Amino acid sequence: MSPKRLKIITAGVMLSLFLASMEGTVVATAMPSIVAQLGGLSIYSWVFSIYMLASTTTVPIYGKLSDVFGRKKVYLISMSLFLVGSILCGFANSMQQLIFFRAIQGLGAGGVLPLALIIIGEIYSVEERARMQGYFSGVWGVSSIIGPLIGGFLVDQISWHWVFFINLIPGIIAVSLVLIAWNNQPKFMRRDVKLDFIGAILLTLSALSLLLGLNQLESPFGVWSLLAAILLFIGLLIVEKKVEDPILPLHMFRDRLFSIAILHGVLSGWAMFGSISYVPLFVQAVLGTSATIAGITLTPMSLIWTVASILGSWMLLKISFRSVAVIGTVFLVIGCYFLTTINMGTSQILVMIYTSLMGIGMGLTIPVFLISIQTFAAKRDLGVATSTIQFSRSIGGTLGVSVLGVVLSSRLSTLLLQAGSDPSGISLNSLINPIPGNSAAIDLPLRQALGTSMANMFLVSFIAAVLSLIVVFFTPKGKLVSSKIAED
Repeated sequence: MSPKRLKIITAGVMLSLFLASMEGTVVATAMPSIVAQLGGLSIYSWVFSIYMLASTTTVPIYGKLSDVFGRKKVYLISMSLFLVGSILCGFANSMQQLIFFRAIQGLGAGGVLPLALIIIGEIYSVEERARMQGYFSGVWGVSSIIGPLIGGFLVDQISWHWVFFINLIPGIIAVSLVLIAWNNQPKFMRRDVKLDFIGAILLTLSALSLLLGLNQLESPFGVWSLLAAILLFIGLLIVEKKVEDPILPLHMFRDRLFSIAILHGVLSGWAMFGSISYVPLFVQAVLGTSATIAGITLTPMSLIWTVASILGSWMLLKISFRSVAVIGTVFLVIGCYFLTTINMGTSQILVMIYTSLMGIGMGLTIPVFLISIQTFAAKRDLGVATSTIQFSRSIGGTLGVSVLGVVLSSRLSTLLLQAGSDPSGISLNSLINPIPGNSAAIDLPLRQALGTSMANMFLVSFIAAVLSLIVVFFTPKGKLVSSKIAED
């Protein structure tokens, strides 16, 4: 492939990564106002959960498909789904419709994010991947910084619908660049592979059952859903041991580094992505800011995450990847701890500092496991290995959002009852005022209860972060010295 075509493809993939990563912060910023207009605060978490579920469970599927049919076709399909889902979300006129359309959008995002990482591992050496990881982190950081600002501006000045419509033109440009420049197929593409459809179905159903169970723990349906999730997961393991090309690479879990990377991904994703999904809600509903101001809260975190990712990629070439992972996870734990101390009197600046500490942690640790796994994985397993790493963080975030939502709802109801208020008789939508220029009309007891509930909720993230720190100490010691991906 010529250097010119390589640059065009990289630019297209970076642009698609920009859109997919921006979507998370844009929607998080807009959600309080969307809830105020459409209602449905009780199912608030499902707007995030269904997106993360769809994008999470399809990650290993996209990884396997790209190994079989090549990156280009799978990339184009995933981007098309993402854009269609974005348009449909913009036209949603109820919370239920928005959740359904977010699932379609998530199905596309499940391929965009891992394929961006897979292409780095496929066409660049270790040293080049460390540098490209910095570039891609820069793209992610810029999108995350711009995302909250764009989201807040669109909500306050135009309409929340444009939070989704804004993806259309850049998405078409990204697809066009890749379609024009990418005209080759990988030599290792295997067309004789039988796709593991049963495994893919079992993986999706087990994850969905788990989420349903966690969101309805207090009901018999929730208990049965958790039981179904366990049985489906057992069935998944049985199937994956027998099929020739499993969607979930069980053979790779024999490698200590890979197992640690997956477990750390689940726990750190739980702590990080579960938490930041609720930070804009705290800032807007408890502190009483506008959507634009609430969006700015995540900007320092995004910026410092980018810087830390670039630094972490450089450190990998200098010191043990275990040391980098430990340092990063310590920062994550510290940031999560401080989030458990927030209350109605906490300033927005302090919230920015706390989330920025978490950003340092994730920025340092993500390159560690991604680049090291890509370095030591067999090339034929590159797609599924990379996507499984992404899958672990996504499923962790999905579980985090769901569990934190349950804790928040339960704790808030308890505090309101203790204060002599009937939770069913209070409209939580009144916590959010979508009218630009006005301060939110917030009932003080309800505001205090929500602030306390969210602090208690973040304790769950702190526990997950501590567990991730314990796990990372079992990471094998070593440095990345090979300049190529291990061959079969």
